[in-house]
Amino acid sequence: MDNIKVEVCVDSTDSALRAQSAGACRVEYCANLPVGGTTPPIAQIEIARKLLHINLYILIRPRGGDFLYDDAEFEMMKSDIHHCGKIGCDGVVIGMLHADGSIDKHRCKELINIAYSYSMGVTFHRAFDHCRDLFEGLEDVIALGCERILTSGGKNTATEGAAIIRQLIRQAGNRIVIMPGAGITSDNVADLIKSTGLSELHGTFKTSQIPYFP
Repeated sequence: MDNIKVEVCVDSTDSALRAQSAGACRVEYCANLPVGGTTPPIAQIEIARKLLHINLYILIRPRGGDFLYDDAEFEMMKSDIHHCGKIGCDGVVIGMLHADGSIDKHRCKELINIAYSYSMGVTFHRAFDHCRDLFEGLEDVIALGCERILTSGGKNTATEGAAIIRQLIRQAGNRIVIMPGAGITSDNVADLIKSTGLSELHGTFKTSQIPYFP
């Protein structure tokens, strides 16, 4: 367990600083967590970047709901990534699908290319869990060049999806990090690590006790 990395999902600078103090290696900064998260205002991102010394990743999602975006929303996403790059964020978190449940590889690649032009990393978020075929989706995300996938194994929680997550980790090998998230607590994290072989995990950790940090 000594090498497990923990990413904390936050919706405020105060939460980000508390995660940093607790030993998180990275935060995913979002707004509107009740709808699954949206892109936070640029002013909040700027302040977080000034105050944090750990990795800061920003969710790029213009609204809640599905992961099918129109042209105007796509332009917003591209603009947000440019803003994140210009102020020195470490990475962004993206995900776009087609109506048939396949990954929108063309438009995802556009977003990834913008991020990489600023030397930012890219995580593919839980849009992945809505893919028609998770194992096909895994190969698509690897081909796109993302560094990790946030997933609950297609289930409501990572513990429910543990068996699928383990299969995804095996298929991924050293090509990409599979990062379980959703419903991870101090009560289930040890079992999840043992059952999946994960190297990174993600959570909001709404209680005062963060389950595990190296």
